[in-house]
Amino acid sequence: MTELANEVSRKIRDVPDFPKPGILFKDITPVLADPHLFPRVARWMSDQFRADGIDHIVGIESRGFILGAAMVEDLRAGFVPARKPGKLPYQCVTIEYELEYGSSKLQMHTDAFTSGGRVLIVDDLLATGGTAAATIDLVRRLGGVVVGCVFMVELGFLDGRKRLDAPVKSLVTY
Repeated sequence: MTELANEVSRKIRDVPDFPKPGILFKDITPVLADPHLFPRVARWMSDQFRADGIDHIVGIESRGFILGAAMVEDLRAGFVPARKPGKLPYQCVTIEYELEYGSSKLQMHTDAFTSGGRVLIVDDLLATGGTAAATIDLVRRLGGVVVGCVFMVELGFLDGRKRLDAPVKSLVTY
């Protein structure tokens, strides 16, 4: 593990039984609150795909918004939110996908980017991969080219990256 990954791992707080009993939640808010560490994390995430000519960063609701927005200036890319239904004000494309405990939906504006735009998908955590896989599908439906996915944390024991049909980078893997 790199020095940065070690620092991030030490800052991440484990919250037992959140959001439901039996779940050990990896809380990244201490990383976000650290004015010296958070910018370094955003830079690391940008560096993983810097040479790939990113046109747009798609941030997955909601912590992907924070990380993706922190990367836009560094990559000179636009930002596109992938949101839960009913949160975007314009015409949307919707995808429904299965989770471990039911189903969910995500939406993006129909004009989020031009066809052929090079897109980087960003989120805080990769678990089973369902949400990220749905986001990849959504970007492709809109004509985007998924260059890759980048996460601060990956729960490697859940094998989520196997569901993603794109290059994947994670700073910290548990």
